[in-house]
Amino acid sequence: MRHFGHIPSAKRAGLFHREPAEFTAASPARTLATALGATLYSPATRPRLADAVRKQAARGVVSMVLCLEDSIGDADVEAGEENLVREFADLAAGGTDVPLLFIRVREPDQITDLVERLGETIHLLSGFVLPKFTEKRGRAFLEALVGAERTSGRRLYAMPVLESPELLHLETRVETLAGIASITGEYRDHVLALRLGVTDFCSAYGLRRSPEMTAYDVKVVAHVISDVVNVLGRADGTGFTITGPVWEYFRPGERMFKPQLRRSPFLEGRAEDLRTALIEHDLDGLLREIELDRANGLLGKTCIHPTHVVPVHALSVVSHEEWSDAQDILRPERGGGGVLRSAYTNKMNEVKPHRAWAERILLRAEVFGVAKEDVGFVELLTAGLAG
Repeated sequence: MRHFGHIPSAKRAGLFHREPAEFTAASPARTLATALGATLYSPATRPRLADAVRKQAARGVVSMVLCLEDSIGDADVEAGEENLVREFADLAAGGTDVPLLFIRVREPDQITDLVERLGETIHLLSGFVLPKFTEKRGRAFLEALVGAERTSGRRLYAMPVLESPELLHLETRVETLAGIASITGEYRDHVLALRLGVTDFCSAYGLRRSPEMTAYDVKVVAHVISDVVNVLGRADGTGFTITGPVWEYFRPGERMFKPQLRRSPFLEGRAEDLRTALIEHDLDGLLREIELDRANGLLGKTCIHPTHVVPVHALSVVSHEEWSDAQDILRPERGGGGVLRSAYTNKMNEVKPHRAWAERILLRAEVFGVAKEDVGFVELLTAGLAG
């Protein structure tokens, strides 16, 4: 797998100063957590699910969640489990590369049961998404996952979803966060990333944000995100990758963008026309939320529609300026600290305070690549859409 791997190599070479590196399901956990990117959810009951997984992989999706929880009705769980077993067999028979695949379960015993029923096709599975995660509820899930690892001989990761009322409500939040920190720390080697269930947070107060509003505009939600990052997203070795909340809005069909050909005003005198994207109104909020995710310490995003994937990935590419700053900060001769002017001569880089940021930038650069100096979001977006 490789981000932007669906783009022809010649086109990639024109976009990236350093191209995204390849990775596999066996890559180190720190790499995989960073590489999750836009994690696309799909109901486990979906007909021809294997074909859908292949289709999205060919479009640049590198992580998917096949959901047995809120996306399907209570009466459909058994049919969803049967469909997963059948479609995993189809995927295995196809012999093609698949994204990192996770199953979102409802109860711990589903982990044990599904691993047994998947049999040899378990090699296609990267782990399980654990809903409404708290210390008390989460232990049984994590114990089941560890047992499934032993039974299958396959490394399996957990992605707990932080969405419980105990976490949302102010009077129980501190205790709940401390409990989650304790249990995830105990099972650190098995936890790949933590996911935020913002829709459930809104539901507890009868709220729903409009397309013009991000999760950070809903203050009761923004305060929870802040506290989760404060306790669980620290850069001192105790924290985890925390992924951004779902964006609920999309246009009917599978295209949010209407590509059109026009001449770039910045390239007057050149013969070629450039393909750019006319970004429609519904994308504005998504783009702002992705930027705010990053500013608040979140990486990657839960996605429920294929049109959200390319914008998330395009905004995950490290700019040449960010990469230059990170390189300067982490030079061995800078180990003693100090302050230096950036290579772009537009900011101060303070070596010790900016070190953790620089380390995260270089890890993101490894999996998402570094854009060329003259390449920005629009070029990456357009290339990702065109494939």
